[in-house]
Amino acid sequence: MADTKSFDPVWSSIYAGPHEVRYPWDAVVSFVMRFVPKERARRSVRILEVGCGTASNLWFAAREGFSVAGVDAAPAAIEKARTRFSEDGLSGDLRVADFTSLPFDDGSFDLVIDRGSLTCAGLSDALAAISEIERVIAPGGAFFFNPYSVRHTSAKSGTEMGNGLVADIRAGSMVGVGQICFYTETNVREALAGWSIRSLVHVEAIEVAESVESVHAEWRVIAERL
Repeated sequence: MADTKSFDPVWSSIYAGPHEVRYPWDAVVSFVMRFVPKERARRSVRILEVGCGTASNLWFAAREGFSVAGVDAAPAAIEKARTRFSEDGLSGDLRVADFTSLPFDDGSFDLVIDRGSLTCAGLSDALAAISEIERVIAPGGAFFFNPYSVRHTSAKSGTEMGNGLVADIRAGSMVGVGQICFYTETNVREALAGWSIRSLVHVEAIEVAESVESVHAEWRVIAERL
């Protein structure tokens, strides 16, 4: 394991408060609807999200009729997710677990989602998590990998901690979310060695209304398990 924990405990505090994401991310919706096996009944298609938080992405997928599972290391996040699923009459396998040791059988899933989760861990822990994702995803399955980029304003405003991590972030949109690992293109490609990269997109949004411009930058990667 890395010198730094794979799970930053700041997220336990965040989810213990009022924080709750209610609706799915548009990039995740596009990924799911593009890559789900179209020839199969939706209930037979299994989707996993690592670092699912309050499971807004899985909520969408469950409403669409897919079988879903999610893990998060913050118990408060999983509790909120389970409550919402129950209130909406949805089913999902939602567990408290570390994404470096997934509690699922080999080849269990058709799609795996990482929406800004692995980027909260150091490089070595992210590699361990991706190895686990490769284990639990079926051959030909698709993985959405969404780390933040070194071009992000926050990448240059914190303290380097080793293992690729930046902490004590003082500027940009990542203030207050603990440690973040910001990826170069080389980092992305090395993390997905052995996968087939179907799409590798770098996205930047520049905030100009404030007195100092800030850049939100991330990678949106779709990889296929060989």
